Amino acid sequence: MPRPSVKSIRDELLVWYDGHARTLPWRSPPGELADPYAVWLSEIMLQQTTVVTVGPYFGNFMARWPTVEALAAASLDDVLVAWQGLGYYARARNLHKCAVVVATEYGGRFPDTEEGLLKLPGIGPYTAAAIASIAFDRPCAPVDGNIERVTARLHDIRTPMPDAKPLIREKAALYADAHRAGDFAQAMMDLGATVCTPGAPACGRCPISFACEAKKAGDPAKLPVRAAKKARPERAAVFFWLQREDGAVLLRKRPERGLLGGMTELPSTPWEGAEWPSPDEVAAAAPVKATWLPIENEAEHVFTHFRLKMRLHRADVKAAKLKGVDGFWVHPRDFADHALPTVMKKVMKLAR
Repeated sequence: MPRPSVKSIRDELLVWYDGHARTLPWRSPPGELADPYAVWLSEIMLQQTTVVTVGPYFGNFMARWPTVEALAAASLDDVLVAWQGLGYYARARNLHKCAVVVATEYGGRFPDTEEGLLKLPGIGPYTAAAIASIAFDRPCAPVDGNIERVTARLHDIRTPMPDAKPLIREKAALYADAHRAGDFAQAMMDLGATVCTPGAPACGRCPISFACEAKKAGDPAKLPVRAAKKARPERAAVFFWLQREDGAVLLRKRPERGLLGGMTELPSTPWEGAEWPSPDEVAAAAPVKATWLPIENEAEHVFTHFRLKMRLHRADVKAAKLKGVDGFWVHPRDFADHALPTVMKKVMKLAR
């Protein structure tokens, strides 16, 4: 029996989308183009993050900075503070940088093609394709995690990930079409999020199950095939809670480039080896010479590529002894005004 045509698959999925599209704050109803600024903002936020998590952040950003020009005029510190909790802070830095470029070099208008969008800071192939299709109805083939899963099952792609990605992108491109391009891309996303789910796909409710090769094979839940995860390496660091008589605590900024770039942190030993730093290493990294008391408990934070074990040492000092100390002073009641990543909030809890 011949495989169903691409057109028949597209048509059935679009009919399903018209009745089952998710209501999302950045999305326009089926058949209508979305605001490019809202699409761009949501797509950057959704990288490595879930829809449920992003919703409140998106609403807050749109309320504070309703246009790309408004976001461009904001300070990077304000953007980083508003981003707290979303993680992967390079996205926030690139978000602000991109807003400045669009506002100053493009007259506040996003380019309407993949090629044009790829020239902007922080926009890679997937994000460019998503914005071009959803905001401008360009016949592109964005492939996020949901579309990846749907496509792998639809075409019964058994090559383990990530080696399967080029073939998945090739198959997904078959469905790129100028007719309702944005709706089709979002339909694929919604199908993966609500029907063709990772653990237990609801094939009985799938509008394109008639064309699904993995369903015919009888094991769609096994796809895409995932390679075994490698164990994350461990690192260990000691952090320093230095408190003045007035209750203020010493903080500092991380370098603009690299992990958590531009974020606020407690001073610490380097985040390098798996073993706890030696007493000499701790003393060398301490912001001042003082009577440092170790806090009994420990904390832990998991980054993408490593697991960080954390201990906290505390000292109370008089202001007169703090000449030339590197950093700035913030009272704990004002911590919320600073761009503190989740890892810092975890280790700070040890002090309380």
